[in-house]
Amino acid sequence: MKHAYLILAHNEFALLQTLISCIDDARNDIYVHIDKKVKALPELHTKYAGLQLTARRIDIHWGGFSMVEAEYVLLEEAAAKGPYQYYHLLSGVDLPLKSQDYINDFFNRHNGKEFIGYTLNRMTPELERRMQRWHLFSEHFSRNRDIFGLVRSAWIKVQEVLGIKRNRNVDFKKGSQWASMTESFVRYLLEHKAWAEKTFRHTFVPDESVLQTLCWMSPCRSNIFNTEDDALGCMRAIGWKQDPDTGRWSLIDWNAADYGALTASPALFARKFNSKDMSFIEKIVSLSQQ
Repeated sequence: MKHAYLILAHNEFALLQTLISCIDDARNDIYVHIDKKVKALPELHTKYAGLQLTARRIDIHWGGFSMVEAEYVLLEEAAAKGPYQYYHLLSGVDLPLKSQDYINDFFNRHNGKEFIGYTLNRMTPELERRMQRWHLFSEHFSRNRDIFGLVRSAWIKVQEVLGIKRNRNVDFKKGSQWASMTESFVRYLLEHKAWAEKTFRHTFVPDESVLQTLCWMSPCRSNIFNTEDDALGCMRAIGWKQDPDTGRWSLIDWNAADYGALTASPALFARKFNSKDMSFIEKIVSLSQQ
């Protein structure tokens, strides 16, 4: 049975083509969603894998439900041509760290497991604020104190003071949005699309909770590969770095200094990269050709 690669992309299209070339295998079909804000679509090609740009495109804004909508576009278009052994959700600046033979063998050995990363398995004040408050203008999130941010923050404070909560009976979870999912779980996601829209619209960064929460409430919960380690759970090396002064975590681009760590990683995929140092990218690409 084939694998479906679902790619969310909005820039770095040369790197996107590099990713596509790395997974260009007759055992794969590749589906690409290009952010609606992009006016000129890139020219992408494969030799062996099926390749399809989604007919529907979403104007994606970080922090809002639009990211989840784009994921559902990919899932729906791929599932319509399925079934597939696995559906792999990637960003356009990801790259594989292993060969296609290695990746296929890995999923054959672990067939039926759900590779969804979990960082929070219990409700915390952060997760409560994200999921159980009404977030106005979540599609206009900005770290600057613009009018949208001021109104949104004020409304959150009002809800906290008045004890206003939504989604009180939902057992929310959190983790990486990038995952490798079975046909069974993808069908469950599609069957519960209306519930996901109702539950997660007007929350904050729902893409980090939709897969985790729905898988936890589904029959696929018993097949989750790992719930203790986010990276191992989704088999992805993701470049998080913590600021020693503020304690805040930020997503960094892998660079040449990280090559040793990436080659030693058990992860199948890594994010994220950029095209500033193509000699480094070529070294990473060589890992997928071994």
